[in-house]
Amino acid sequence: MAFQHTPNRYFMTDDAGKLIAEVTYPDIDDGRAFVIDHTFVDPSLRGQGIAAKLVRAVVDEARASGKTIEPLCTYARHAFDVTPEYQDVLRPTGE
Repeated sequence: MAFQHTPNRYFMTDDAGKLIAEVTYPDIDDGRAFVIDHTFVDPSLRGQGIAAKLVRAVVDEARASGKTIEPLCTYARHAFDVTPEYQDVLRPTGE
C-alpha cells in the first residue's frame, strides 16, 4: 500500500478519488519540527494498521531530515506513547 505525498501530508484516495486516509504535519519551530495535527482513516479501512503506517511515514521523514515531532492529534499522541522507538524524534516539551 503506497501513500501519496505532498508537502506536510501523506494520504490515500480510492479509485473514485475519495480521501480514505490522511496525516497532516505542518512545520513548526521555524522548520525544525513537525506537528502531527490530524490523522484520518476511513471507517471501512480501520483495524488494518493504516494510521500507524501514516504516522510511521512522518517519523521516517523527520529522521531523514533531522527534525522532531510534536504529536498533537489523539492518534499520534497514542502512537508515540506506545512506541518507544519513536522517542528519538519526539519534540521536547517546553520548546
